[in-house]
Amino acid sequence: MKFMKLGIRPDTFYTEEATRTLISDLRGDIVIQVNDTSYLLHKFPLLPKCGLLQRLCSESGDSNNFTVELHDLPGGEEAFELCAKFCYGITINVSARNFVPAFCAAKFLRMNESVEKGNMVLKLEAFFASCILEGWKDSIVTLQSTSNLPEWSETYGITRKCIDSIVEKVLTPPSKVAWSYTYTRPGYSKKSRHSVPKDWWTEDISDLDIDMFRCIITAIKTTCIMPPQLIGEALHVYACRWLPDTTKKSPLEAGLVPQTEGLKEKNWLILGTIVSMIPGDRGSVSVGFLLRLLSIAYYVGASPVTKSELIRRCSLQFEEATMSDLLFPSHLTSEGHSYDVDLVVAVLESLVVLWRRQPPTAAENRHFLGSIRKVGKLIDSYIQVVVKDVNMPVSKIVSLAEALPDIARPEHDDLYKAINIYLKAHPDLSKADRKRLCRSLDCQKLSPEGNAGTNCRKR
Repeated sequence: MKFMKLGIRPDTFYTEEATRTLISDLRGDIVIQVNDTSYLLHKFPLLPKCGLLQRLCSESGDSNNFTVELHDLPGGEEAFELCAKFCYGITINVSARNFVPAFCAAKFLRMNESVEKGNMVLKLEAFFASCILEGWKDSIVTLQSTSNLPEWSETYGITRKCIDSIVEKVLTPPSKVAWSYTYTRPGYSKKSRHSVPKDWWTEDISDLDIDMFRCIITAIKTTCIMPPQLIGEALHVYACRWLPDTTKKSPLEAGLVPQTEGLKEKNWLILGTIVSMIPGDRGSVSVGFLLRLLSIAYYVGASPVTKSELIRRCSLQFEEATMSDLLFPSHLTSEGHSYDVDLVVAVLESLVVLWRRQPPTAAENRHFLGSIRKVGKLIDSYIQVVVKDVNMPVSKIVSLAEALPDIARPEHDDLYKAINIYLKAHPDLSKADRKRLCRSLDCQKLSPEGNAGTNCRKR
């Protein structure tokens, strides 16, 4: 991170009886109140550099003990002290971390060229343009710090210039990236001289809060230059960084903290924003990522709109799912079973609605027939896993088995295996529940090998 050093004098500010002052042969003749801190300072050298103080003092007459209240000064005490030290020639260091409050305070105090040549605003503007905006991480850190002074940063153009700088660098061809960036993906090492990865920028911008992140992604999308898959990858990295991990069974193992109202609202905002930014292109994000977002939506109690959109998008890509994509644990303490079956059922029901809306052209039907049968195979394999849970109720298994249309299962061997596993794992199941479960099975669709192992009527 780059910094700018201004001034050469040692720091002689100190606190005495709740008042900040500095070692001097001359007694202070101006008191400046900033929030809860009083500063006993000198009109000279403050006034020659601060246009605001010049005006306020001229309006007060020739009072020797003039008091100024600057409670609305952006950046508060720390920012004012930087400006005051600049006036005294005391050494200060400005970096991306404190540039925003220093600049906003200097602008507020009117420390510009019309007051005195070589004033603080000009020096800060030069540092901003030549160092911060030219740097990758400096631009990100500065943009982060604008969240403490959002209105001032917008007014003085800091926010927009940082966003433009970051977007410009993101859109730079990877072969021309020559600055330091964070990239910790497995198998990647900068020392091994790998070429710059296309998603080199995703981890660093995940440091931003969700509003700033949204501004960056929106600006990138409007250029129509970035492939949707890279935008999807940035959303994936951000979600992994800020949203709870619902793939772990134990809340402690997953790092899930109690859902306070404040945390719920934060998760709702992050999740809803991420979902709204997913590119419309199919495959811009994986179905595994969509399913994970849906699991998080159930966990944090997201809005029905967010859940519905995720369910819809999951159903559009469900044929691409794998077994590991579906095995989300249930985090509802009211339910004793281990797997979140309701999530899978909700997506299946949406998929069936899409299937029924398909136009009756043969080519599209053949394509969708292959897709839905692929889903049928996956679901039967999924059922074989979840039925091993001794606490899994019959109703959940029936919902899974009956969620798909008959055409999704040309044969029922895998479904029979799942039902058989459930019956063995639940030997005390009532006769009514056995019948209810076996009603999902069509013995006419069993292969000779499957028929050899069962008698549907006895079941």
